[in-house]
Amino acid sequence: MKSINKTMIESAVKLAGEVKAGIVLVCVDVRNEIADLPDEVKKAVRFVLVLGEDEELPEKLSPLARKLDIPSVNLTRLGKIKIAIAKGIVSGLFKKGDKIICLSGVPKFGYADSIFFIDVGREFEILTSDDISDVVEAVQPEVFNAVLNIACELAAQGRESRKVGTIFVLGDDEKVMQLSRQMIINPFKGYSEEQRNILNPELEETIKELSAIDGAFVITSDGVIVTAGRHLSAALESKDFPPGLGSRHIAAAGITNVTKAVAMVISQSSGNVSIFKNGKLFVTIEKPVE
Repeated sequence: MKSINKTMIESAVKLAGEVKAGIVLVCVDVRNEIADLPDEVKKAVRFVLVLGEDEELPEKLSPLARKLDIPSVNLTRLGKIKIAIAKGIVSGLFKKGDKIICLSGVPKFGYADSIFFIDVGREFEILTSDDISDVVEAVQPEVFNAVLNIACELAAQGRESRKVGTIFVLGDDEKVMQLSRQMIINPFKGYSEEQRNILNPELEETIKELSAIDGAFVITSDGVIVTAGRHLSAALESKDFPPGLGSRHIAAAGITNVTKAVAMVISQSSGNVSIFKNGKLFVTIEKPVE
């Protein structure tokens, strides 16, 4: 396997040079093989490795590469790439116009088997937004990443063996609150901002428990949960949103069309996670078929 991985990595670096791509995005665990490459190969491009939250870069690779965390759940190959690109954009690792070579593989086989060329700003539905920076300005990167991790975990695992569907609305919370109404008593009222911040790991189980109720979570750009169980009043006209979307998606598209917020939707029926900005679909991360 090591010889296959070495050949694939060297091919990805060579292709990056030929198409003037400065980044190799590695969506399969070949970190040890990359670490063993000659220094001139490792320095030829910027490596960005997609790893689980508890996985680390090898010591001799850490000065030359960046790590992108993804949730430790079952993802499709394309889903993993989409999460990596979305997080990379919001974290400032990638920007519009970047050319990326992506090295991919199937985890259970343990080796890289595919190389993709990605032009940020032109590939996937992930970049239908006219201005990528809109997403970055709406919410802090660590907040976006934390909510996306929770959303993917809920989509993959459900709650107590039940499928769940919910909406997380991030940023521009004052206007979002004006354009929505409370459906239940606010479960976060009376707690300090630190206690109800999405970055507080002690809050994760509470969020997952409350995901079973109707309505949306409203979260500030720096991660403070304002409320849950919120009905979003703004909605797009039926002609303005893509066909086949459910009521949660329509509500998410509507609220992001009239505010600066970003909305993440977990589909209860499909288990997909969709992200909306400016009333448009930013990316959909498909749940793997079991």
